This record gives sequence, C-alpha cells and structure tokens, in this order.
Amino acid sequence: MYRRVLLKLSGESLGGPAGKGIDEKSLAKYAAEIAQAVRKGYQIAIVNGGGNIFRGLQGVGKGFDRVTGDRMGMLATVINSLALAGALRSEGIDAQVFTAVQMVPVARPYVREDALSLLENGGVAIISGGTGNPFFSTDSGAALRALEVGADALLKATRVDGVYTADPEKDPDAVKYEELTFDKALVDHLKVMDATAFALCEQGPVPVVVFNVSEEGALMRVLEGEPIGTVVHA
Repeated sequence: MYRRVLLKLSGESLGGPAGKGIDEKSLAKYAAEIAQAVRKGYQIAIVNGGGNIFRGLQGVGKGFDRVTGDRMGMLATVINSLALAGALRSEGIDAQVFTAVQMVPVARPYVREDALSLLENGGVAIISGGTGNPFFSTDSGAALRALEVGADALLKATRVDGVYTADPEKDPDAVKYEELTFDKALVDHLKVMDATAFALCEQGPVPVVVFNVSEEGALMRVLEGEPIGTVVHA
C-alpha cells in the first residue's frame, strides 16, 4: 500500500514501558522491524521525538526560556536518532543521521537530495532536530520531512492502537475511529498531531496512519495495507 513512508517515533516509545531514557529491548525491537521492512523493499525515513529525554516546555519557568528549552529538545532527538541508527546498523542496514542544524561530525546536515539517495539505495534516513526552529513540534517536523521526501504516508507510532474520541487509557467509554478527516480531528480537538502538522499533511496531501508500534509486527502490517490503527486523511 505504501512504498515510501515517514515513520514518526515518539521519544516515549524508545523509552520502553517507563517512557524514560533509552530502553535497549524497545530499541532492538523497532530496529529489527524497520530492518525487516527495508529488506522487503520499503523505503523508510524516520523522525524521532525527544520526550524520553527532554521536552522544551519542561524548561519554561524553570530558569530558561522556551527557545532554549526547544533547542535542548532538539538535541534530545539527536541522541535518540544516533541510538536508533546504531541499532539499525547492527541489523545490517545502512542508517544515517541527518540534523536540521549543523552538528558535524556528530551527524550529517540534512539535505533532501542526500536523504532521498540513501532511501533509494536501501538505507534509512533518520532526520533529527525537528525543523531546526523553536516553537515547532517534532510532529510538525515529521510532516515537513514527509512532504519533502515524497512519502506516501506519515506513520505515527504511538502507545495506543489509533485515534479515539477520548483518551482510552483514562476513559473506558472512548470509541476508536477507523478513519477521519484532518478537519474533523481539528474541530473535535483530537490530540493526534498539532494544527501545523495537520495543515502540512493536508497540503500534501499525505495521509497519517496512527498505530500502536509496540504490537508485534505492527509496522509491516501497516505497510502491507492491513487496516489497523486509524487513517487520518484530507
């Protein structure tokens, strides 16, 4: 169903059950599933969150401003990206970390054409640092990169199996959507992605598939078109 995708991994997913730090078992699991998909011919670019290490908003009111906090959050995404790249290389996959801000020799500066070349040659492009600007979420960064690399879909990997009318971890009566539009998600204030990310995906248009990445084989099931999770479309 999807040949080239942008996979958005939350920082919490890399943090394992606790959602903090980098959980080696979770990291190895995701790397193995991504490697399996790449070997089958799927092209995967990745954007990581950094919430398992630091969120920019955490710093507001604690001695530094939003801009500084967001910059620290960008660095957290780079740490996660380096860890995932290492795990993918252990699986025999050529994985390269690109950054939205200059961080040579830690990682390569993000150049769209370089990322595309890597994807087309069977590698994984991990694009870190968000958009390189404060006040933009990593979801917005993922939407931007999905448009730039010509992704068929943005796969948003979460801890729940789709989008619900309310938080299913708190409300037992929450109902799951099989699909919905970007407009409805915004009007109903469904916390899938922020408005900027939605606007970019709608412009594409690039559908967003929200799924539970912790389920065994979930990534391949989504790539092969199995109707799991929730599809958000224009």
